[in-house]
Amino acid sequence: MKILKYLLIALAVIAIDQTSKLLVHKYMYLHEEVNVVGEWFKLHYLLNPGMAFGIKWESEFGKLALTIFRIFAMFGIGYYLVTMIKKQSHAGFLICLALILGGAVGNVIDSTFYGVLLNNAPFDAPSPWFHGQVIDMLFFPLFNFTWPEWVPLIGGQDFLFFSPVFNIADSSIFIGVASILIFQKRFFKEAHETEPTTTEASEAAGENQMPSTSTPV
Repeated sequence: MKILKYLLIALAVIAIDQTSKLLVHKYMYLHEEVNVVGEWFKLHYLLNPGMAFGIKWESEFGKLALTIFRIFAMFGIGYYLVTMIKKQSHAGFLICLALILGGAVGNVIDSTFYGVLLNNAPFDAPSPWFHGQVIDMLFFPLFNFTWPEWVPLIGGQDFLFFSPVFNIADSSIFIGVASILIFQKRFFKEAHETEPTTTEASEAAGENQMPSTSTPV
């Protein structure tokens, strides 16, 4: 039952991720932008042929290698999650792993099947299978300002600081990894507490040694 609980978290992430991607694909045009919360949060439909947050791997077989790596990573994360559940690791740590697993599976589905199901593989892809492009849509323009005129070369030009366009799967992976880094002391506190210190280990070893006795001559 414990395994099922965390797998349901991963399945929820997959369901939300895939639903959002398919809705964007159906109701938005490529590169269309829709304001959600003023100018702070927008939906911007992009196709990402590479890695998370728009990073691209420039190679003829880079996309295929990336997709295969994602598939192996997906199974590796799933196996690690089940192992940690059986070891009764901290619940927060297990939730983070479930978020990472759900995000990994979400992007694997895009890379593996969208080239065929949605016909979104790049025109120069050797095969639509395993060459699907990941759908990104979440866009946060953080702030916009104009450089003062006295600034050399760029004075008077507009500057827009924004986040990369990403998706729910990317968000889930980022939240899971960031939470593990931030709360690692709490997640692994019990493990640190149960590990004997060097002094304790030495004392225990000393107690286990039989006292030497000398026979008087």
